[in-house]
Amino acid sequence: MMTLFALAAGFVMLCVVAVIGIALIKVTFKLVLLPLKLLVLPFILIAVIVKVVLVLALGVTLVAILIPAIILGTIFVGPFLILAAVR
Repeated sequence: MMTLFALAAGFVMLCVVAVIGIALIKVTFKLVLLPLKLLVLPFILIAVIVKVVLVLALGVTLVAILIPAIILGTIFVGPFLILAAVR
């Protein structure tokens, strides 16, 4: 019975040491990788700005194409709609 308790106590100590070691490794990686993250942030910002500009340019182009198409459609369909409303 005493052996079982000693084994359980040893296992608890092993788990405590493992948790402390994992926490220490995580903190170390965060401290080491933080300067790398800070170096990469401007490039991510530039990529996001370029993406937003491209999406805006695509939207403006789509609107610039659709407005004349809508105007031409109303010019050609307008008389037929007037005739249908009169009859």
